[in-house]
Amino acid sequence: MTDQTDFDAETSLEESPVDSMSLDELRAEIEEIDRDIVELIARRTYVADTVATVKAERDLPTTDEGQEERVMERAGENAERFEVDANLVKAIFRLLIELNKVEQRENR
Repeated sequence: MTDQTDFDAETSLEESPVDSMSLDELRAEIEEIDRDIVELIARRTYVADTVATVKAERDLPTTDEGQEERVMERAGENAERFEVDANLVKAIFRLLIELNKVEQRENR
């Protein structure tokens, strides 16, 4: 998996080492990143399933609006840190949260 330290948000595209990479190399890099993203989604889903189990054992509600707000806040902060569109990142996280909530409801 690509380490976050490999990407420096401060580095401009003009200074990027990708300038010397071929199109095939760039596509291979994207393929690796895509695989990493899917792996992280799978890890997040596994942990969310574990959270759902704990909630069910403790008879807690599936939805925790305060936690969802904190997740969205962190998503926005991380988007800014890595200079990515915050609205796009938040939309992705809304989908992840909804996916987890649906799975939690189905498993109850």
